[in-house]
Amino acid sequence: MAYDAEDTRRRIFDAAAAEFAEHGLAGARVDRIATAARANKQAIYLYYGNKEKLFAAVLRAKLEEVPVAISIDPDAVAESVGQIFDWYREHPELIRLLLWEALEAGDAPDEGEPKRRDAFREKAHQLVDGGVAHHVPEDVRVRAAQDLLFTVMGLIAWNFAVPRMCRLALDEETDQAALDRRRETVIEVARRLAAAQGASVTGSRSDTG
Repeated sequence: MAYDAEDTRRRIFDAAAAEFAEHGLAGARVDRIATAARANKQAIYLYYGNKEKLFAAVLRAKLEEVPVAISIDPDAVAESVGQIFDWYREHPELIRLLLWEALEAGDAPDEGEPKRRDAFREKAHQLVDGGVAHHVPEDVRVRAAQDLLFTVMGLIAWNFAVPRMCRLALDEETDQAALDRRRETVIEVARRLAAAQGASVTGSRSDTG
């Protein structure tokens, strides 16, 4: 059977994603990744360079999988939040990878940071173009939309970052029961935020009319 380079890369990527999500950058072991991927360590270094570059590649690819998952429809904020919540519930590895990045990667920007920053800028401008933050002066609308976007992301992500705390704080017997409850709460909070934005926009337009 001919050697399939792309299949090898995919197996390495999948094994690395699981290894990094479980152990972080410092705790991950290249030999475990190689064993899980049914590949040799030389292939990992050939395709990805070193462990740090492999971690960055995994995180970058995982983030690229979810452009829709962190988008908020300005006309349906609450519905968007529910969809985002469900996506993170089905893909908890991304939150774990982001937490490991925060703990271990340090403050130095990596090569993927400009692209990630641009993606968030685009989402903030989409919110502004959709009518979000029109009640504030034009020169700060984008900043207001950025704050709203990050606030909503935090409302969602914290539930998956600390599932045990979520379960204990809500006095639920299982993580699933706690997340079911939190989903409804997060959606309601998003709905109220959207309603407040709408009221501000309406009030602003009335004042100028």
